Amino acid sequence: MMNFKMGLRQKGRIVRRLSVGVVSAMVVSLGSCTRNPTTTSSASPQSSPAAITDELQVVTTFLPITQFTKAVAGDRAEVTQLLPTTVGPHDYQAKPEDVQKLAKADVLVQNGLGMEEFLEDMVKNAGNANLKVIDSSKEVKPIASETIEGHDHDHDHDHAHEADKKKADAGHKHGVNNPHIWLDPKRAIQQVETIRDGLIAADPGSKEVYTANAAAYIQQLQDLDAETTKLLQPYAGKTFVAFHDFAPYFAQSYSLKANFLVDVPEENPSPDDVKRVTDEVKESNLKAILTEPQAGENAFAALAKDLNVKISTFDPIEAGGLEALEPTYYITTMRQNVKSLVTAFGGSTQSVLPLWVPQPAAVVPQRVGVRF
Repeated sequence: MMNFKMGLRQKGRIVRRLSVGVVSAMVVSLGSCTRNPTTTSSASPQSSPAAITDELQVVTTFLPITQFTKAVAGDRAEVTQLLPTTVGPHDYQAKPEDVQKLAKADVLVQNGLGMEEFLEDMVKNAGNANLKVIDSSKEVKPIASETIEGHDHDHDHDHAHEADKKKADAGHKHGVNNPHIWLDPKRAIQQVETIRDGLIAADPGSKEVYTANAAAYIQQLQDLDAETTKLLQPYAGKTFVAFHDFAPYFAQSYSLKANFLVDVPEENPSPDDVKRVTDEVKESNLKAILTEPQAGENAFAALAKDLNVKISTFDPIEAGGLEALEPTYYITTMRQNVKSLVTAFGGSTQSVLPLWVPQPAAVVPQRVGVRF
């Protein structure tokens, strides 16, 4: 599995070139040592190799959690994502080697709110009594699934559809609360703060670094939030339609309403689902419906043709390429999502600036000193 590193550690992999016997001796001596990422060169020869290689080992679950954690950790921890980047948490199947990642980790960072329902058994099987778990949803006020428009249609389905739904729910469902908190920049800030505090608790010696890195990234999120608020303000109260139910937090944050075709991506839409979405598109006079990079395009193609609307894309950032591991990917993708949403409402996107493209200093976000 892929093991992604936050920053380059000079000499940090010298240990790999040592003989098996020497490495084994080091492992024994390192068994329960305290982490000290800022150890100076005055350390004794016996402790020097430990200082070089004794990085905080952090495992994250999927992309947004990795992005937020890497932004905070900088080069003070080795951050490894549990899931392949191309697989989202809805589709993930645990493997033995993934359990080993947890067995060797110091910290596990998760989204929470039931998004990673596979973790409970994995953590148990890992048998790592010292593993510290950071639930990034800890300070976030959740939205109950039953309060989201579209979920009440389940009661109107026939018995056959109810049986299909129960079968699908056995594999994955959102549960009591919708878990897609990361798609609201305001709540993403809360997640970053929780991750920061968790890393400080695990590695107090790096408090200043984690605090500074988190502050720099939070500033980017605040800028994103301010820009999004300005761009979406003209459409307050309007409804948009996405493929699956990932947008309630985003919609609530920007005074919008979100509807969806299916609860989770692997679920098949019923005739009632299609009718509900069709009625919403007509009533809201939408110019586009929002599919996802990894799901929904085929399901929406015929519907878009019948309604004479376009298909646009809103990326829930659940899967992507290797570039999606970096913290800036979140900012870039969310800006593109806002652009797609403005287009779906029939508005102009000319005011949506590409990320980091040189512009007059008064309007362009500036780079900040986050270590990646």
